Amino acid sequence: MVAPKAVVVRKRLDWQILLGLALTFGWLALGAIYIDQQIGWGDIAKQPADVIGAFLEGAFAPLAFLWLVIGYFLQQKALSQNTDALRMQFQEIQRSAEQAVRRTETIAASERHARQETFMRIADQIKRQLGGISGLLFISSQGSAGSGRISDEEMARYWSELNRGDPEVFTRLMLTTHLSESDEAERFALFYGTVIRARHSNNFIFTFERLRQRAKDADSDGMLEDTITGSAHGFLYRLAITHRQHAPPELADVEITGRDFRAMQPVPEVQEAETNRSAMGSLER
Repeated sequence: MVAPKAVVVRKRLDWQILLGLALTFGWLALGAIYIDQQIGWGDIAKQPADVIGAFLEGAFAPLAFLWLVIGYFLQQKALSQNTDALRMQFQEIQRSAEQAVRRTETIAASERHARQETFMRIADQIKRQLGGISGLLFISSQGSAGSGRISDEEMARYWSELNRGDPEVFTRLMLTTHLSESDEAERFALFYGTVIRARHSNNFIFTFERLRQRAKDADSDGMLEDTITGSAHGFLYRLAITHRQHAPPELADVEITGRDFRAMQPVPEVQEAETNRSAMGSLER
């Protein structure tokens, strides 16, 4: 669409120039006829210089005005053409800017998707770690070294479920046990009744908060964080935080209780109940 418009403008410009030339030559021809018939070429040459100058000034003034007007219109057309060119350049810049914005959004979406995929892979491992920590915490209060409510065989079965892909099995058991206790002191003791339980509770809080921070970094909308905090691990984390507020400093501070790095690794698959019984007893001691 640009080429036909340029051709039309060029034709208009040529027409105006041709008209100006035709009028100029016509006017000059009329002037020559006038001199030849009214004055004579010999007589005009005898006139003084001021008379000849005044004659030429009057004779060429209309031509000067004519070409002034033609130049004005030519300039207007050129300015209009330049304006159209600038407008097209501006539109092209706008399209380029829109494409750049779309490319930026696409890159940002790809980066966000990559961060979320990376987070999901890491989250699976951390959830298993949290499951191992909650398992140790549950053993400490409900196992043979604690209240003895859960037999070693049942504990071995729960560990098997954990290793078969259910990282929240012990977390759900902890939540159920907490709800079944009517005494607030007994509920507190589930998390901070001993130094070992305090260590496991602090490790759980520390690990969950790192997972929560990763979720914030991977998803600015907060959907991943909501999913994590709404899980069984999230509910157990809030309970642990609540009870830690009432724990003495020597139990509430993870730097004092120390982090149990054994709890950060998933428990190996259970082969025999006796093996698990021995392992659980050594952990409690």
